[in-house]
Amino acid sequence: MIAVDTNLICYFYLHGEYSSLAEKSFQKDPLWVAPFLWRSEFRNILTGCIWRGILKIEDAVQIMSEAERLMEGNEYVVPSQDILRLAASRKCSAYDCEFVALAKELGIPLVTMDKKILKDFPETAVSLDKFVKK
Repeated sequence: MIAVDTNLICYFYLHGEYSSLAEKSFQKDPLWVAPFLWRSEFRNILTGCIWRGILKIEDAVQIMSEAERLMEGNEYVVPSQDILRLAASRKCSAYDCEFVALAKELGIPLVTMDKKILKDFPETAVSLDKFVKK
């Protein structure tokens, strides 16, 4: 089991530079967990893709449905005090700390390509490329 941030879910569903690594990480460990926040962030990214003409609304709805099925049963509410303590201690956004706090709570790595998270939380976060190579 690994915690994933919204960007990793994006790489998995939206073709791009890190898509093949995201697929390899899923093959390595298909049990992905995330805070419920991932849904709002992912919908926001899909909306941006619609506005820029990258996706049609029907495709975005389909992708969202597939992602929700993937994550079903693996979404968590993270205690606010954990998020706030992490955010205050590392001057990291509460959004990012929600993913970090979940990984810490479950004692699992957070797989991400977010440079700030990787720098600020090296005890919890692992880069996507390093995770795939392990």
